[in-house]
Amino acid sequence: MIDVLVVDDDFMVARIHRGFVERIDGFRVVGTASTGEEAVAAVDRLRPDLVLLDLYLPDMFGLDVVTRIRAARHDCDVLVISAAREAEAVRRAVRYGAVNYLLKPFGFDELRTRLEQYAARRTVLRATVVADQADVDRVLSRSGSPAATATLPRGLSPETAELVERALREHEGTLSASECADRVGISRVSARRYLEHFSGTGRAEVTLKYGAAGRPERRYTWLT
Repeated sequence: MIDVLVVDDDFMVARIHRGFVERIDGFRVVGTASTGEEAVAAVDRLRPDLVLLDLYLPDMFGLDVVTRIRAARHDCDVLVISAAREAEAVRRAVRYGAVNYLLKPFGFDELRTRLEQYAARRTVLRATVVADQADVDRVLSRSGSPAATATLPRGLSPETAELVERALREHEGTLSASECADRVGISRVSARRYLEHFSGTGRAEVTLKYGAAGRPERRYTWLT
């Protein structure tokens, strides 16, 4: 479970974002804050894994919050959510180590995609054993497999593609979308999209398992 702190000066916006996060498997909101000072205190008290951080706070610029929590040696990740469209704001966010930058207003699906990308990348980085320069390059490029580097349809991420590929490669036999979703830590619908993409590009094979009634179950096997 990934613990999230939502920081936004607008109470209703914070409530909406909290609702979005709590609808995504593997994430839970541990608190909210409406000012920079509240955010710093909440990070210190709650130790979240990820902060959804608005930049326009009443008492300080959002990236100053990042400076404060880094000075306090907290290593939580930061995903910027802001209406700021200036290129400099985006560049500063990247320099401050933001894992992503999402422009307001956004819908549930946009946030879900980015949080699932974040969760997948986090899992990959934790599981990576660095043995040589190639491993270092994979970590820094946030990829590491043919599936991850191949062109993906809109809405699919290389990090999640790599996890789905790994689940298929390491499993003996076939996997359903639900089984794959459980192994990777994403929704069944998302897993199905990646599996169908691999099937459509010839890297996975689909077989149908017929039951007593209803539609046959689609099961997938990695081919290459």
